[in-house]
Amino acid sequence: MRRGLKWLAALTTLGMLFVLIGGALVTKTGSEMGCGKSWPLCHGQIIPDEITAATIIELAHRLVSGSVGIVLLILSIWAWKAIGHKRETKFLVILSLFFLILQALIGAAAVVWGQSDFVLALHFGISLISFASVFLLTLLIFEVDQKFDASKLVIDKRMKFHTIAVTIYSYLVVYSGALVRHADASLVCKDWPFCINEKIGLPTNLHQWIQMGHRLAAGIIFIWIAYITYLSVKNYRHQAVMYRGWIIAFVLVCLQVIAGALIIFTRLNLYIALAHALFISCLFGLLSYFILLIGRSNKNRPQ
Repeated sequence: MRRGLKWLAALTTLGMLFVLIGGALVTKTGSEMGCGKSWPLCHGQIIPDEITAATIIELAHRLVSGSVGIVLLILSIWAWKAIGHKRETKFLVILSLFFLILQALIGAAAVVWGQSDFVLALHFGISLISFASVFLLTLLIFEVDQKFDASKLVIDKRMKFHTIAVTIYSYLVVYSGALVRHADASLVCKDWPFCINEKIGLPTNLHQWIQMGHRLAAGIIFIWIAYITYLSVKNYRHQAVMYRGWIIAFVLVCLQVIAGALIIFTRLNLYIALAHALFISCLFGLLSYFILLIGRSNKNRPQ
């Protein structure tokens, strides 16, 4: 039974990742209206008469999201019964289902009624919370053998503060990146890292402010995670999950920055743009796991 639950959890996590990347693909290819203003049907039909590339992308995203939603419901019921005694299980089940439904409703509202760029930018972030919840639930399911006991971790107050703060801040970085896409501000600054264009100076319009605001936010999280990784390497070598985890986090944020720069240099190469979304999704999932560890760790480590 537990083996089947593990396989289902891993499959659901992978599916949620496909939902995230699929949503990014819809946005980056401009396929939001691939099914017109019809939802959940496509142009008012189950299988539309006229099929374009945008229709295929949008319809595929809806099918994947719906299928993953059904699988997530099955996983939630199974996990609730099998490991409901773990204190985080029920909370993560409710969180993952709630935000998946919320993501679908916002997507539907955007199709039927339209939404402002600032509201649409929430769509990716909401999906990200659902993905992180499923990811953490999967880790809990794989912990049933108790091969790793998080209660033995000892994390000091400084590390707890930086972990929680940078996780919250990372969500703001995600929102600013989604806003760049929805506001069509991706190439408003064709230079990197600064928005030089014709002359050096501050951004001159809203689109440039959105683009440069995201770059500034990304630069801050890069420095911040580099600092936390330094603390981890210095003070947590004896706790492998913290030591290795923060090194992985630093690698992911480096890849995120590199992908962001390459998006500009390659003038919105689709594969690089999707990799950009993948790296931040993995990073947020990892940061969320650190939050889970903090909640289950032992008393504060002496300074």
